[in-house]
Amino acid sequence: MLLKNSKKIVIKIGSSTVVDNKGRFKRKWVSSLIKDIKRYKGNSDLVIVSSGAIALGQNYLSIKKKKIKLEMNQAIAAVGQIHLAGEFQKLFDKYKIKTGQILISPDDTEQRRRALNVRRTFDNLFKLKAIPIVNENDTTATSEIKYGDNDRLASRVAQITNADTLILLSDVDGLFTKNPKKFKDAKLIKKITDLKKDIHNVNIKGITEYGSGGMNTKIQAAKICNLAGCNMIIANGLNMYPINQIEKKNNCTWFISKISKLHARKKWIISSISPKGELIIDDGAKKALISGKSLLAAGIKKVSGKFKKGDHIKILDNKRKEFARGLSSFSSDEINKILGCHSKEIEKILGYISKSEVVHKDDMVEI
Repeated sequence: MLLKNSKKIVIKIGSSTVVDNKGRFKRKWVSSLIKDIKRYKGNSDLVIVSSGAIALGQNYLSIKKKKIKLEMNQAIAAVGQIHLAGEFQKLFDKYKIKTGQILISPDDTEQRRRALNVRRTFDNLFKLKAIPIVNENDTTATSEIKYGDNDRLASRVAQITNADTLILLSDVDGLFTKNPKKFKDAKLIKKITDLKKDIHNVNIKGITEYGSGGMNTKIQAAKICNLAGCNMIIANGLNMYPINQIEKKNNCTWFISKISKLHARKKWIISSISPKGELIIDDGAKKALISGKSLLAAGIKKVSGKFKKGDHIKILDNKRKEFARGLSSFSSDEINKILGCHSKEIEKILGYISKSEVVHKDDMVEI
């Protein structure tokens, strides 16, 4: 079985699986998950990506309001985070398993140097035989710099750690053809080998209301995993012993990834969760990129968004279809000045010496 052969597994658990509707930590369920994990501990490196800090913080502080200002939510998260980490540590200690906590914000994964530092922290925790427990750093995150859901965070962690499998424990069995809460004839899709073809007839918008992050974010996570060469599972996290349930009943959705031949750096580029802008290119530039060339200013027709040198950007073809992703060698302001121009003209236009490639071929990946 693919799961048993996985040497590195990331398990994402949402708020509804960790915290009950009264804001209390679900010790019994987490204990069942730990017993599942213990069976894999000797043969696999494991990572847990967890939600629940804000829910626990609200319960501890006796706050029942649903609409809370961002700065107050950050403070509540700070209170809840220490309780969440403490609860996990107590239970894992009971089963003689070491844990370590990693708080991550988008800057930690979207900036290459910081992403490498995060990767090294994971690797060293694996050497120490400790399970990293990852949370988004809600205490400092703002709406502008936030993952917004732990599905995408978990997929980015899977990519950075070079995981074989990501398990998203949700409140449904997997991806259905329709919303199973509304339609009795909805069928569970057990295996997806081609994301574009296999979900073509699935109304994702119609089923986003279930699942803690919505089904759309889970599909986005699957795309990131697919590009990184990582399999992904959507399974029901409301069951006791959820991993055992996957093994025995296989009542879940598997997203089977093709083996990725990309270098780790290009996996990181293609898996970006927040590209800062877009470049629309002409047909000649597209042909050049397909043949392995860099993107030059002459082939750029339009710039969208505001970005800096080194930021992730999308590259769109003439029909505005995403064709590639890359790291820009220029800011959006600079590209607006030089688009459509020959490389020899760049120095004269900008007034200083710069690179001739807007996106170098080593900093770009076709989708």
